[in-house]
Amino acid sequence: MKAESSNESFKIGQRVHSLNDPRRVGTVKYVGGVEGYSGTWIGVDWDQDGDGKHDGSVNGVFYFNGRSQSSASFVRSQNLSRGITLLQALDLRYRTTSTKDEEDEMYVLSAKNKRVSIQLLGGDKIQDKLSHFEELTSASLSYLGVSSLGVSSDLGSILPNLKQLDLTGNLISDWEEIGALCEQLPALTTLNLSSNSLSNDVTCLPQLKNIRVLVLNNSGMSWTQVEKLRLSLPDIEELHLMGNMISAITSTSSENQAFNSLRLLNLDDNCISEWNEVLKLSQLPCLEQLYLNKNKLSNIVHSVNDNESSKKSSDPFPSLRCLLLGANNLGDLPSIDALNVFPKLVDIRLSDNPITDPVRGGVPRFVLVARLTNVQVLNGSEVRVREKKESEIRYVRMVMSKLNNNSGEIELLHPRFYELKKLHGIEDERASAENTGPKNMASGLISITLKCVGPSMGEKPQLTKKLPGSITVGKLKILCENFFKLKSIKLRLFLHEEGSPFPTPFDDETATLLDVGICDGSTVLVDEES
Repeated sequence: MKAESSNESFKIGQRVHSLNDPRRVGTVKYVGGVEGYSGTWIGVDWDQDGDGKHDGSVNGVFYFNGRSQSSASFVRSQNLSRGITLLQALDLRYRTTSTKDEEDEMYVLSAKNKRVSIQLLGGDKIQDKLSHFEELTSASLSYLGVSSLGVSSDLGSILPNLKQLDLTGNLISDWEEIGALCEQLPALTTLNLSSNSLSNDVTCLPQLKNIRVLVLNNSGMSWTQVEKLRLSLPDIEELHLMGNMISAITSTSSENQAFNSLRLLNLDDNCISEWNEVLKLSQLPCLEQLYLNKNKLSNIVHSVNDNESSKKSSDPFPSLRCLLLGANNLGDLPSIDALNVFPKLVDIRLSDNPITDPVRGGVPRFVLVARLTNVQVLNGSEVRVREKKESEIRYVRMVMSKLNNNSGEIELLHPRFYELKKLHGIEDERASAENTGPKNMASGLISITLKCVGPSMGEKPQLTKKLPGSITVGKLKILCENFFKLKSIKLRLFLHEEGSPFPTPFDDETATLLDVGICDGSTVLVDEES
């Protein structure tokens, strides 16, 4: 199904796609002649860099501004499509039968490398059911070149049970038409408009009371536009805004017009760099999940400023249970401690930040587990009760060994130290080690499992040894050489932590076992230098 392709069909600002490739989508920026070439040309700025050949200038003559050096091109009108309607796309996706060529492409290779055709069991029944639009509850029409929703009074009778509609990567831009579509489909609760270049004008929307999930990823939405959507989405529960280059949360609505039912807000892959912008969302009463992966955050603070915090006595993010902060620029421990102010926060992602990378001055997993009061899931991995307890004990002993009971410095740098020390009944092992009695010496021993993992070490049984927590990493290397008879191999030791995808290296040979967080029951991997 192809739209008309006359020159009059195209106008500046219109969304189009390449006639033979609905995924190659762009915006008309020029209609007219091109010097040195006959006839009328359509200047298109494509959404994807590399889909074009230039930046809107040809042979030194400027025609329009392309987004990049390779996003623009000139195309004959017959090679472009203005798109199809929603109902045409439904026909194309669900009522078109497979051609012989397409069926011939459905095969597997036998042991003798011959094609064996495959047939979908029950395929005819599935196709028959999908072709009855009145039975559809979910429809995916992504990248089909839909430009018009073709809203009519009988659309509700054609799709009476449609609950989920995916229109990703089409040519839709008109919010008024989107609103009319939602009104005509009373059962529709989930709408995906990702990768459509949506109009800035969102003032014509009616009340979309049935929409619970709205996906607007990579659609060019600013937060100003999002604010205008508030009044039209009174019962929205999930809002996805990935990849929209949002850097600021600009409030234009009063608090009683807020997203009071919003439970999930996805702001992944945007440009937010200041935590103060995030705190502007902190009074959303029902927000349980906030996704901020791949932004530019470098630190986390408790409040916007003293004046703001005095105005708002309620807890920030009162319902927040899940906060994803992966792939930002977080590198300081006070930012981690600041997360404890959120009363219900239990699921946290911090991976791909400097703070979680020991090579960039970060800390091992057990330190994060100990400092985060209520964490139950860290970086997608469950924090079990045993890991939580062991991490807190290791953390306390590490602090004791480094700061030598300097109470002022401990309170400043390690806010949970005294709380955890009391919780687990931990004594100062350095002080007790000064007592030379055999009983006290024995109580200072910790049980460590040593496991060889080096490729040239061969298969060696793991060993469990009781060693003083005061010995250094360098001394432990020498002991491993003796235990496993590895005199000719230069060793490197790693701490294997439960729930952590990568072991933590011990690079400071002068640090004690307590300094690096080894405690009773720890596993040390014995590897070789690469």
